[in-house]
Amino acid sequence: MQDEKRVRILMAKFGEGYENALVKLALAFRESGFEIIYTETQTPEAIVASAIQEDVDHIGITTLPGARIDDIRRVMQLLDKAGARDIGVTAGGFLSYDDIPKLKEVGIVQFFPMGTTIQELIDWARANIKQTH
Repeated sequence: MQDEKRVRILMAKFGEGYENALVKLALAFRESGFEIIYTETQTPEAIVASAIQEDVDHIGITTLPGARIDDIRRVMQLLDKAGARDIGVTAGGFLSYDDIPKLKEVGIVQFFPMGTTIQELIDWARANIKQTH
């Protein structure tokens, strides 16, 4: 019997700080059965290149202080250009509530505001992220 392939998620960030929280998040997802690729790269180009190289099903972006919506917009443009829009993208963390509709317009699947629990994130991922490859 073949092992079932696990959903692959690339975790990335824009902004500075909270490294321990990001590592905790990545470990919680791994313990919940997801395959996690954690990257400290912070440019849209590097994030998309990593996602394609690693053949991920999804990109989760943590927005920390200093994050810019333009960086997320650029990720979506690069995925379009690469023909990789089957890779879903979510974001969460520090962003103005005014920016959330803008994220949806550029194609972000979901934004999770500060205060969302790790369990809520895992439950959402289980229900909504499917293998694309």
